[in-house]
Amino acid sequence: MAVTSEATTVWNGTLFEGSGAVTLDSSKGASLPVDWKARSEGSASVTTPEELLGAAHAACYSMAFSNALTENGTPPERVQTTAAVTFQPGTGITSSHLLVSAVVPGLDEETFERIAEDAKVNCPVSQALTGITITLEASLA
Repeated sequence: MAVTSEATTVWNGTLFEGSGAVTLDSSKGASLPVDWKARSEGSASVTTPEELLGAAHAACYSMAFSNALTENGTPPERVQTTAAVTFQPGTGITSSHLLVSAVVPGLDEETFERIAEDAKVNCPVSQALTGITITLEASLA
């Protein structure tokens, strides 16, 4: 069964002076402010499309990695993933760096690295992002 998720953005004004809000419609989880200044210069209080993409990538990777570890017979106790998505004004989104730490009893480092890399390649969000560089830094906690 296919599932479609929705989010809506309402933008007011021009790109450089305007602002908007992204609403997570399907989950009703949040309404988040967005603007160009945060996107091009960074902000601790306003989100960006890249932060939202990072959230999607981190969640998807954690799920894919957890599933792959379980299929290996070594289910994780915990997987923590941070996705750092880089935006370059004038160029666009250039990369996503996955920083992963996992607690997986009974798993050796070599197998951990192999499964982590496989999950990076096969995570559906990674597959959707094939036009950018995706890097992975994974460690057993």
